[in-house]
Amino acid sequence: MLAAVNLVNNWLAPQAYPVTGVAASGALLAIARWDGCSWQELGLARKRLRAGFAWAGGSVLAVLAGYAVLATAQPLRPALVDDRAASLSGTELAGKLLVNVPLGTVLLEEVAFRGVLYAMLARRYGIRRAILISSAMFGLWHILPSLGIAERNAAVETIVADGVAGAAISVVGAVAGTAAGGVLLCELRRRSGSLLAPVGLHLALNNLGYAFAWALARS
Repeated sequence: MLAAVNLVNNWLAPQAYPVTGVAASGALLAIARWDGCSWQELGLARKRLRAGFAWAGGSVLAVLAGYAVLATAQPLRPALVDDRAASLSGTELAGKLLVNVPLGTVLLEEVAFRGVLYAMLARRYGIRRAILISSAMFGLWHILPSLGIAERNAAVETIVADGVAGAAISVVGAVAGTAAGGVLLCELRRRSGSLLAPVGLHLALNNLGYAFAWALARS
């Protein structure tokens, strides 16, 4: 199911990915509940909301501080350059931050990889394997989105070579990086007991990244 959604989001109907994300999230949760996962196992128990909000809030502040350092240190600024964000109008940026990223990216990926997969794998193989397997799959999920990343990000473009070799290196790097990020998000999920914690970090990384890149392009 995730493979099919990945193809739809990246090739077949990329403009509809917020709708696809919501629909796929609901379907995945239904599968997990049918499999016997409780709301607590899925990170959606009410009693863990406060802890989830606390971890999410701390994550947002940490990401904000990190992006602020990148934006103010001249040698580090290329890491924030993203042609996708730079080309957006103010209205398009608002749509990206309020609809596309929360519903099409963060909701789907957190429900899929830190909610459903994490819970279903943990019930069968334990927490450690659940973290490793779901994070590896999270990395593979980013193969299609990472194609052409060197053309969009100036920092990546300066590191990798042109041509097929450069494209392969950038894709492998993106997969490895997102897999490592998946481990961190899973650890937030484990420590907080709530899906809100990785949602907060994921949303902050994506939304603040777009916002800083957009602002930098106009400074």
